Amino acid sequence: MIISSLVSRPVRTLVSILAVALEVTLILVIVGLTTGILTESNNRIVGVGADIMLQPQNSSMFLGLSSAPMPVAIGGKIAAEVPGVKAVTPVLIQTNSDGGIETVWGIDPATFIAIGGQFNWVQGGLFVDNHDVVVDDIYAATKKVSVGNEVSILNQKFRVAGIVEHGRGARVYLPLQAAQEMTGSKDRASVFFIKTNSDQDVEPVLSKLAVMLEGYRLTRMKELVSLMSTNNIPGLNAFIQTVVFIAVCVGVLVIFLSMYTTITERTREIGILRSLGASKSYVVWLIFLESFVICILGVGVGLIASRLVKSLVIEVYPTLTVMFTSAWIFKAAMFAILSGLIGSFYPSLKAAAQDPIEALAYE
Repeated sequence: MIISSLVSRPVRTLVSILAVALEVTLILVIVGLTTGILTESNNRIVGVGADIMLQPQNSSMFLGLSSAPMPVAIGGKIAAEVPGVKAVTPVLIQTNSDGGIETVWGIDPATFIAIGGQFNWVQGGLFVDNHDVVVDDIYAATKKVSVGNEVSILNQKFRVAGIVEHGRGARVYLPLQAAQEMTGSKDRASVFFIKTNSDQDVEPVLSKLAVMLEGYRLTRMKELVSLMSTNNIPGLNAFIQTVVFIAVCVGVLVIFLSMYTTITERTREIGILRSLGASKSYVVWLIFLESFVICILGVGVGLIASRLVKSLVIEVYPTLTVMFTSAWIFKAAMFAILSGLIGSFYPSLKAAAQDPIEALAYE
């Protein structure tokens, strides 16, 4: 009976399934983008190889939003006065919007390498002068550049001196001095990465720095994964909740209209069922079951569509990461089914409340 009802109105059924699929796709793609970007960015920061990250007061965990208010001299002071510190490197971070949005790191190669070791070179090598830039392999593949080509960074032209494997900090590196001159931040840095002699030295160094640099933001790199999550970023979490709410509302309204239309079209059939002895609860169950089948089909189509959208996004924007977690796939499916049950609640009650005599006489 349920299958016959769905097949008898193919256009209405297809539109309902696609609406539920849209709900699932919207939730998974938005959450997948935010989760993927956060996770990938976090992994690249951890890939620097430091144990501690030092930032200015009231700074954001998003390094791309950081300014450059800290004197570079702080790094030398830390290296000289704090026992247990192996190396300190200053990094000046800016956001480049030429041909896309990407963070650019101005680095001091000697101290940066002292933190995490030598770069894994794909082509070329380090900067020769302040007109050179180093990019990672993903950036090079996306922009279709190789060593010797010119790229536009912060509205200026640079020569690609080398290409490194991705996963270590930024996708684009400039000499620290060049980045400072471009941004008018002479002798300034956005963040310091600190490497200790051993894991046992991390806590003593943190305690010493907390006293020496009171008010500055100190983060253990091992804790960065938990800190840079949607649950710890109120604005982002609110955004995701809003998207999910809108998606659920779309699903509720579409299922409501679909089921309401179904009842109007099948008033006579419902009257026949009631006259044959079908109870009100049985009629309600039929409406809920039909809605459930539509939602299950919609979830399946939505999962397939989400995978296709993910592939398309990565194809067009290779530097972006879309991550679907099992938890959010389950949540998206549950939201879709819940929206179907809510949307069919009133129509099912309306169908059950129909008088069999009046329904049989309905034209």
